[in-house]
Amino acid sequence: MKEYLHNTIPNLKPFNYSLHYKSLFIDKAWVLVNGISKKKSTYTFKDDNILEISRKDYSIETSWTIDIQNIFSIETEDGLITVKVYFKDDDVLVLNHQNKEEFALFINTTNYTEDLNSVEDVQTFLREKYKRKVSNLIYDHEFYYVEKSKEFGPFTVEQLSEKVKKEQISEFCFVRDVNAYDYSNRLRIYDLIKEL
Repeated sequence: MKEYLHNTIPNLKPFNYSLHYKSLFIDKAWVLVNGISKKKSTYTFKDDNILEISRKDYSIETSWTIDIQNIFSIETEDGLITVKVYFKDDDVLVLNHQNKEEFALFINTTNYTEDLNSVEDVQTFLREKYKRKVSNLIYDHEFYYVEKSKEFGPFTVEQLSEKVKKEQISEFCFVRDVNAYDYSNRLRIYDLIKEL
């Protein structure tokens, strides 16, 4: 992976045919984020190496192939390009151009009910997606808290919230994740509760 891509979008996972092809890649509606404010384009990679590119007023059908090293060749209106494919997560796809320092960012809108037509729509989608992800992560996770120089726990955020409601502990007690070694992140029970 080129350094500029890694610096711009960290923690990308390279395309893995057995993991990603059927479950994340094929027959998904991938909206191109680059240039969305000028024109919206939706890419759908299909079996038999067919690529459908849909715009507001028309659709075109082109082709794509993949080689043994997971390098894709895609026929576009601008000609044949070669890219490496990466996933940020299930809904974010990156095509990294192999001959230029360029990449295309896509969002999977297959299970998303709202239209993505602008940069603001993309920001809303990502904010809501990651807010839900953080809430789910926090909800299921456990934390220790420290009060009067003693450590207690581990407790779920729901249990900590209950203790605060019953005034058994202060919402301003520091907490640490069960995997953290200290309280240096300065996170308080209050911070966890407001994310639920």
